[in-house]
This record gives sequence, structure tokens and C-alpha cells, in this order.
Amino acid sequence: MNPKNAANPAPLLRVFTTLIRTHHITSRKKLQRVRKAAAQHAVPYVLVRSGGAPGIMYAEAADEASVADWVATVQSLRYKDFQCVQKPAVAQVDVKPIALPDPLASIDRGGGAGFEEVTSTTEFAARMQERGLTGWFKQGMGYG
Repeated sequence: MNPKNAANPAPLLRVFTTLIRTHHITSRKKLQRVRKAAAQHAVPYVLVRSGGAPGIMYAEAADEASVADWVATVQSLRYKDFQCVQKPAVAQVDVKPIALPDPLASIDRGGGAGFEEVTSTTEFAARMQERGLTGWFKQGMGYG
């Protein structure tokens, strides 16, 4: 490690984010595969709006390739009307990082901070607001 960087750690964490919209998300089996894909592709945080229409998925990771590979895996599940409305890219705002000792720990256990599921678009929007991504979310969903 460079001693110069030890005194001044990087002020911002580069986080890659993506937003997917589908017609609906109801299949528990497909959701299990979405969760497993997050673990396989080192995506430490996934938020899903399930239980009906519209289906919405958000993911973030420190590596663009991880997010892109996760999106490709989710697309292969053939969700009806699959649209990656916000392609994997560096977050436009500060995103609070998920504090996990091991990025895959909570996903491997099947829950916790790594995989969050909500049942309403309002709850999903509230999570986006907590992360400072309200404008980005609305733009991707075509709300404004």
C-alpha cells in the first residue's frame, strides 16, 4: 500500500448501479435465481419490487463487470417486457455503501442487507430516496 494514500483514504467509493423494469415479478423460483446471480457475480446489494406489476430491480456493486454480468443473467431469466432502463454506470450521486464484512455474506445466507425485497413502488422509491437516487430512479422509470 502506498504510504501517501494511507493518510488520505479515497473520499468517494465508486459504485456502479443499474435499474431494470419488467412487466411483473411474481415467480419465487426466478427471484431465488436473481439472488443467486448476485452472489455469483459479487453484487453486494440488490433491491427488488415484487408481487405484481411493475417489477423493478436495482443493483449496485463496486465493479462494472459484476453489475453487467448480473444484468445479463437476470435478462436470461426471460422476464416479460424486460428493460434495462438505467444501464450499468457509475452512480451520479453519493451512494451509501453497504457495510458488510464480506460483500457476499448476507446474500449467501439468503437475506440481510445484500438482498432486499419490497412489495410496493412507493417503498422502492423510498429506498431510492435513502440512497440519494430519486431523480435517477424517476428518470429511468419515465416518471418525469
